[in-house]
Amino acid sequence: MAELKLPEINRVVLSGRLTRDPDKRYASDGTPVTSFSLAFHRRYRTGSGGMGEHTGFVTVMCYQRLAEVCATYLRSGSPVVVEGRLQMREWTTTRGEKQQSLELRGESVHFLEKAPGGAEAQEPGSAEDPS
Repeated sequence: MAELKLPEINRVVLSGRLTRDPDKRYASDGTPVTSFSLAFHRRYRTGSGGMGEHTGFVTVMCYQRLAEVCATYLRSGSPVVVEGRLQMREWTTTRGEKQQSLELRGESVHFLEKAPGGAEAQEPGSAEDPS
């Protein structure tokens, strides 16, 4: 029997609210990197007919121009839709322990409300990673 080849798809779309202000820093090569935690919520019907709720959290990593825009206009509580892909990040602690984390690499972030700050704030819209 021939082996079935499945296409490799790594695409994620999540909507939610930031749980903290974005954290902007720079990689060793000078690339801007912004991370934030996104809370997403799901309601579902239980087997007994009642309603259940689940809240999940994911770390979102944005790079380059998208990192700059997110750090400037997003704040804790901002509602967004993030499109991107899952990526595994691995590192070694100062004690030599290997760690890993599954994160969402944000490629497009859609702002769902105006940023605080009045006329200078960006209108609801979107920003995309050019890479």
